[in-house]
Amino acid sequence: MPLSDAQSSAIAHVKGAADDLSQGCATIFSYGETAWREYRSVAWYVDRLRAEGFDVEEGSGGMPTAFCAQWANGDGPVVGMYAEYDAVPANCQAADVMRAPRAGLDYAAGGHTDPHSALGMAGLGGLLATRAAMEKHGIKGGLRFTGEPAEKLRGSKPIHAAKGYYDGLAGILSFHPFYMLPMCNTVRWDTHCGAAYAMIYRFICDTPEGWGAQGVSDARHGGDAPIPQSHSDVRAPGANDALVMMYHSARFLRDAMLSHQGGWSISESILSTGQATADNLPATLADIQYMMRVPTIAMAERVTAQLDALAESAAAATGCRVERHWVCKSRHGLANHAMAGLVWEQIQKVGAPVWGAAAKDIMRQVQKNCGVAPMDDPILPACEALIDPQEAEAILRRDLPPSQLNSTSDDYTDMTWHAPTARFYIARPALRGGPYPAWAMNALGGIPATIDPMVQVAAQVLALSALRLLEDADARTEAMDEFQRRKAEGDTPPLCDYDPPIDFKWPEYVQTPRGFGWHIPTG
Repeated sequence: MPLSDAQSSAIAHVKGAADDLSQGCATIFSYGETAWREYRSVAWYVDRLRAEGFDVEEGSGGMPTAFCAQWANGDGPVVGMYAEYDAVPANCQAADVMRAPRAGLDYAAGGHTDPHSALGMAGLGGLLATRAAMEKHGIKGGLRFTGEPAEKLRGSKPIHAAKGYYDGLAGILSFHPFYMLPMCNTVRWDTHCGAAYAMIYRFICDTPEGWGAQGVSDARHGGDAPIPQSHSDVRAPGANDALVMMYHSARFLRDAMLSHQGGWSISESILSTGQATADNLPATLADIQYMMRVPTIAMAERVTAQLDALAESAAAATGCRVERHWVCKSRHGLANHAMAGLVWEQIQKVGAPVWGAAAKDIMRQVQKNCGVAPMDDPILPACEALIDPQEAEAILRRDLPPSQLNSTSDDYTDMTWHAPTARFYIARPALRGGPYPAWAMNALGGIPATIDPMVQVAAQVLALSALRLLEDADARTEAMDEFQRRKAEGDTPPLCDYDPPIDFKWPEYVQTPRGFGWHIPTG
């Protein structure tokens, strides 16, 4: 099907906005703000969207760094898109050809890895091009654009889903920079991402002095230990010991929690809540976070029950009590072939990204600084080629058991249960050979010459896909019919039954008398 007049206008709009999108991408990359603390990033989007005439709800879903922006050109179908903008701690990297943190920071600070800086800017580019084409060609309908924080923790989309932000949409377009073969310049077909659960176990030692045989050791003093001896009184081991016991127990039992198939994983992170104590005073508070990536909700529930038991056991052994706080409960994805086919058609119209001589020279410099001999053509060939969704599906399935319906994780999956959704990938710059250190990919995701081609292609695909949905009633009907049929076969309601976990000690940037810097809370 040839480009419609509106689609041609949208492509021209994206190309005309190239410098603007490049600058925006570099700005968000430079912020490098991590989960639940993306304050400058969200302010940038909110200000820009309001300047563009969108009605913006700040703090959507009770999340301070989320938003929901809407615009309408009369009554008609509404299409959803979104931006992500969270970065990852300990990945601070400058937009440079050598390993170096961004100015004024160290490597422990946040940095974009996927990069969400480019993901969000492609979303904005596609959104604004769609809006411009709708105005120019009199296309009725609306656009909904959500700001999604904390994707690395699968944070916002389960909450937005449970609170109705994806309801009533004719379709949702989900873009992500390519991150694994064969999913490069293609659309997911049947095998969508799986479930993800994350929780924080908080160990609290309220009354350490109540531990053991209190008063026995100091009986010679009438039960009242003098001040000089109080440092050696009997006390509970405390929260740090509980956390360590939990950590090691879960490590030892990990292989027994689930079957040895399916590509599942469990990872943990110790949040910095420890108090620097004197003498033998026990820690009163310690937090450990677990995230599991599993194909099914049943598997997630099974692991959760086992982790709960370990936490209770560790708390009882150390004189603590334990609280479990949810960070996310994300559902597995629901396929939609009609949507996937619609987006794949638009990808073929736009084509794969192409990197010019200047970009490839930068890649060769990165190779050299990684100790790899620079190559005449340094880019991974798959980055400049398309792959049919069903061919990609067949390759992906080679490493999965036939019974496994889902693989890897991302919280876009919660969108798939509320509206017909397509998940597509456009190539970010990746180097031949390797393996390469993480900084190399991170840097290429921030250098304009190397990341802008992906932003341009993804924005065009988003705009063309949105306009096809808005202009083609038959396409909308086909996608919605399939969505309703698949959902009826096994509906999974929202799992989110918790408040946004915004009050924990998440790493962040703060302003101090010493200036603006990276901060890991300690209490």
